[in-house]
Amino acid sequence: MAVSTSAIAGIVSGRNPLEYSASSPYTIFLFQVVIIVFFAQLLHFPLKKIQQPRVIAEVLSGIILGPTVMGRIPNFTNTVFPTASKPGLTLVANVGIILFLFIVGLEVDLNYIKKNARAAFSVGIINMAIPFGLGCGIAKGLYDHYRLTEVDLPPVKFTTYMVFIAVALCITAFPVLARILVELNLIGDKVGNVVLSAGIINDLTGWILLALVVTLANAGNGVNTVYILLLTLAWFLLLMYPVRMAITFYLRRFTNELTTGEPSQLLMLLILVLVFISSFYTDIIGVHPIFGAFMVGVILPRDNGFVIRITEKLEDLVYIVMIPVYFTLAGLGVNLGQLNTGIDWAYTIGIILLAMVGKIAGGFIAAKANGLFWRESLSVGVLMSCKGIVEIVVLNVGLNAHIISSRVYSMFVVMTLVTTFLTTPLTLWVYPVSYREKLAKYYASAENGEHELLTTNELTVDNLSNFSLSAIVLLLKKIDTIPQLMYLIRDLEIDSQDREIRAIHIREFTSRTSHLLEASSAGEKETRNNEQDFANSTSILAIVNAFSSMLNIKFSAKSILAPQRAFAATVNDQITSSSNFLLTSVSSFLLSPEESEVTMAAYKDLFTEVDAYVGVLVTSQPARTESFKAIHCVLNHDNFLSSTDLICLHLVRKLAVTHHNVHIHIRSAGNQNKEFESQFEEYIKSAGPNVDLEINYIRTLEEFIAESTAKDIQLENDMLVLPYDVVESQDELQLLRLGMRQLFDTLIVKANV
Repeated sequence: MAVSTSAIAGIVSGRNPLEYSASSPYTIFLFQVVIIVFFAQLLHFPLKKIQQPRVIAEVLSGIILGPTVMGRIPNFTNTVFPTASKPGLTLVANVGIILFLFIVGLEVDLNYIKKNARAAFSVGIINMAIPFGLGCGIAKGLYDHYRLTEVDLPPVKFTTYMVFIAVALCITAFPVLARILVELNLIGDKVGNVVLSAGIINDLTGWILLALVVTLANAGNGVNTVYILLLTLAWFLLLMYPVRMAITFYLRRFTNELTTGEPSQLLMLLILVLVFISSFYTDIIGVHPIFGAFMVGVILPRDNGFVIRITEKLEDLVYIVMIPVYFTLAGLGVNLGQLNTGIDWAYTIGIILLAMVGKIAGGFIAAKANGLFWRESLSVGVLMSCKGIVEIVVLNVGLNAHIISSRVYSMFVVMTLVTTFLTTPLTLWVYPVSYREKLAKYYASAENGEHELLTTNELTVDNLSNFSLSAIVLLLKKIDTIPQLMYLIRDLEIDSQDREIRAIHIREFTSRTSHLLEASSAGEKETRNNEQDFANSTSILAIVNAFSSMLNIKFSAKSILAPQRAFAATVNDQITSSSNFLLTSVSSFLLSPEESEVTMAAYKDLFTEVDAYVGVLVTSQPARTESFKAIHCVLNHDNFLSSTDLICLHLVRKLAVTHHNVHIHIRSAGNQNKEFESQFEEYIKSAGPNVDLEINYIRTLEEFIAESTAKDIQLENDMLVLPYDVVESQDELQLLRLGMRQLFDTLIVKANV
């Protein structure tokens, strides 16, 4: 028998690569995946700029590739997505959604619900009850107008249809919701805590109701429904207790994986096998395989970030390839051309309004009952109206189970896109950053009743000796400047050894689920400032810990995830008082002239947005092991000391305790002004009897730079303290270049805004 080579022949032999072949279905599958991923990423790029979740781009890519847009091109669908190739895409998509629901189960922390039980249950249930009732109301019209007229679909009872429509209106997409909370910097906020805990309850209840709907649709009679529900409950109890206990016993008795938080390859094998066994079981009893995967995710132990490491091992393939395929297939099933009558769009608009009004009203009422303010309560309702990923999964289950028609499916997909798109802008409108900052100050003052001894407006030369920074907050980014930063801390804290200094290391939050899990648990008390977690933290925090021990300084530290555009807002959330001193550093050696401009622009956000005193140390010399040779300070005014000038003098005096050679450079268009000098001369010399103070006059900072260069004045191993308004009005790149040439450090300081 001759062997056909058409299946393995290449385009050189005349084969059409887009022609489906049963013997090599992967060829067209690979092309389809490339098209899907390309469109999803292309659409996500502009949507990401306006803080929209990825699921919108993935569903839109399916709608564009489907019959609504590109399907109208002759032979496009038959060529790119032929009917014979759909089973391959569907198989990969369903395996992906099984793994995705397993990851969603990992996100559900039952302990978090226990800690916020009152808010979780009240907000979660009330927020579902109102839209559930509205869904039952509109279900009658949808059933009569769209379901009874569908002769191609098997009959379904109205009660089953009604419950499905109600579930589709009342469910909240917890994975997308949690990402929006992180994007808006609401993790740890009172609103964020309420929404996060209520979202978990909403998610769990929604999946249970959906399982009930699928059971009702698949069961032949009421007795079968009861049997299916009992089998599902029995399986969950089996997983929750014997299986979970066995896994925990194995991990603690025979491995060190719970302690380290790192699952082995063998354990990943066991977990994935358990996921597929559980999915197989729930599928054969008539529920849906995704519920089995979800159950396994819920029961796994969460010690030491264990589920975070599991997620990291799975999420790239799932989120980059499998989930886009699933949601693109969901979009391919949408044909907006079917919505071609006024009644179709009337129902679509009605569904959108009921979904938004029901969820917002439910969240608002429940949050207000829990003691939140009006704006806080309204923002809870807006956030809980988010649909996203979970809603698309629910709709696909209903479509595949023949509960809803393709026309109603299209209506609900439009509702999903609109409600998900509106969640972020509505939240920013209802609960803006300015209001959150005022509220945070109110809560802080109500909690500890602390008041500042001296505010910036009250600060003068006469009372500067009574001024004190309430705390130093270190913002750590890169490892290269930590030695210089720590030695500066030692010098500034030489007369206040008992004060605790807070260090925060900010890392960029990405769309990874592992980052979401870490961010959502960051506010828990047992993970905050915990010495064991601190010692096992990132390498930067470990090095800071070592330096603090060597210098005998008491430190507390934590690592924070935040979107890059929200770094300044995240830092501001860590400021407990306007008299805090935020201190960070950057190395001028790592900056080219182009990078210098970009980097300094990023640090300007700290100067302008953080409600505290801010200092940026620009290092131009290697790790220092000896004292500064001299301290230089430039004052911007020759007849008036601004608040920033006064803070610079305060820091110079603290440095003068150990570095006695001090030079004050006064920007002045006139001659020497003894009266002005006397305002701060006595204050600087009070640092100690050995302080050697020299006062010079310059016209501009450029003149200081030019004289240092022309006269070959060696500033090596010196410290230059500059008010921010001096740097802001000059060419900071010149200063950076001079620092790199002469190897001196520059501390740029600004008073609180």
